[in-house]
Amino acid sequence: MRIAVAQLNYHIGNFEGNLKKMLEAVETARTQKADIVCFAELATVGYPPRDFLEFEDFIELAEHTIEELCKVAKDIAIVIGSPSKNPKPEGKSLYNSAYFIADGKVQQVQHKALLPTYDIFDEYRYFEPASAFNLVHYKGKKIALTVCEDIWDVPYHPDGIIHFDPLYTKIPLDEVKNQGPDFVINVSASPFSFTHAERRLQVLKANCERYHVPFFYINHTGAQTEIIFDGGSVAMRADGTVLEEMPYFQEAIRTFELDDLLTAGPSIVQPKNKIQLIHDALVEGLKNYFQKLGFKIAILGLSGGIDSAVVAVLAARALGEDNVRVLLMPSKFSSDHSVNDARQLATNLGCQYDILSIESIYDTYIQTLETDFRGLPFGLAEENLQARIRGALLMAYSNKFGNILLNTTNKSEMAVGYGTLYGDLCGGLSVIGDVYKMEVYELARYMNKDGEIIPENIITKPPSAELRPDQKDTDSLPEYDELDPILFDYIERRMSPQEIIERGHDEATVRRVLRLVNINEFKRHQSAPVLRVSDKAFGMGRRMPIVGKYLS
Repeated sequence: MRIAVAQLNYHIGNFEGNLKKMLEAVETARTQKADIVCFAELATVGYPPRDFLEFEDFIELAEHTIEELCKVAKDIAIVIGSPSKNPKPEGKSLYNSAYFIADGKVQQVQHKALLPTYDIFDEYRYFEPASAFNLVHYKGKKIALTVCEDIWDVPYHPDGIIHFDPLYTKIPLDEVKNQGPDFVINVSASPFSFTHAERRLQVLKANCERYHVPFFYINHTGAQTEIIFDGGSVAMRADGTVLEEMPYFQEAIRTFELDDLLTAGPSIVQPKNKIQLIHDALVEGLKNYFQKLGFKIAILGLSGGIDSAVVAVLAARALGEDNVRVLLMPSKFSSDHSVNDARQLATNLGCQYDILSIESIYDTYIQTLETDFRGLPFGLAEENLQARIRGALLMAYSNKFGNILLNTTNKSEMAVGYGTLYGDLCGGLSVIGDVYKMEVYELARYMNKDGEIIPENIITKPPSAELRPDQKDTDSLPEYDELDPILFDYIERRMSPQEIIERGHDEATVRRVLRLVNINEFKRHQSAPVLRVSDKAFGMGRRMPIVGKYLS
């Protein structure tokens, strides 16, 4: 038997476009002499559809897609994820289902049992969990259909360490293992983080070792607003070795001979360099955000600092240098080298740049406020005025020319509130808001690996907002190589202050940093969507109250 894995980039609610992609993939699989072609979880509607699932018309359009696929399932079977209606009055009105289509009709539907309700997932809001589990019988083979999370609640043990934190009371494949499945098809929508690809292989290996059958794992590729999918679909042998891990961030169709998954042989596995994965994910996220919303040109403020430099390079690689415009907006506090560095970067990239001095605008503001501000020292209000002037100019260009403003704030700054609302925090998309400052430096070095694109001075000079004379970030914050580990332990690992202190950090610094994180939640609630590349990004994946008292 030959099974085709179709790793596609879907578009939420684009039923016509998604169907067109799938019909083309069916024809490709047919030319590859596949017996079955498999698509991903909720492929008809795109993932995550969220509250679109509450619209009856939306569900009817998904059902129409299934009907159209039935018409082409004549000499080839189709496995596809789509919502299905719950006929019972009890429970949620929908299931998250895997359809098995053959001989022109739906032969069987297997519902998802384990509904994730953590991090960015909120599936129990919409779906009823499965209570029945049956194998599909096709061409003499018994097939176990599973949906994403249904294979994740098993113990896995890389390096001899058992990793198991069971979230559910049953394991779906345990329910059918006595029926003797010949192989498992898992349709998934498993978002990218830079640790996820390795963990995904470990989980698949654990399943193969538990059930002693081959696995076909089908994932999305592409991005949906802040959520990025890396693809990495897998055909894994019964002994837990990889036959092939498909490319990251690319559409692809591969057809596998089932017998090849029953014998030993070489493996094709993708490289998993952290910074390369983050880089490629951010490029994919940017590209898909613009393509799927019908945007073309990005604009950003180029300060001469490393954050805006990295975002500019990512934008040029995602959209093309002709579709990136940058504004250099020096004030009386800007250093000459910052302007020169920014100009050199724009020249290296080949993108359009304009220099707009904000000094006269700033002076007008100060004169207007002179009466009320008289006798008060220069401070945060005057600093933030500069950031807001820059934000207003960028938004003026956005409105006039239809450019989409990219936010350049990194995760370290966003965490502690080191940014100005309606100033440098404005934008339509936060590109590096899930990338810590020290990782930004690594990204810059990676971008320069084949030749200097980002001027060396941008990478090596001390970071500064340049909103007052001789300002440095360290005037307000710890050094980033000290700050980032504290933030990681608190945000990603959810450690207590005492646990972080016991890891060797200064107590006063830890308590100050954690307080800054918590009191600045109001800023993050008003920020642009953040491209997610870690296991705990700001936004849907980290839901905190604004008025909470804890550690504040």
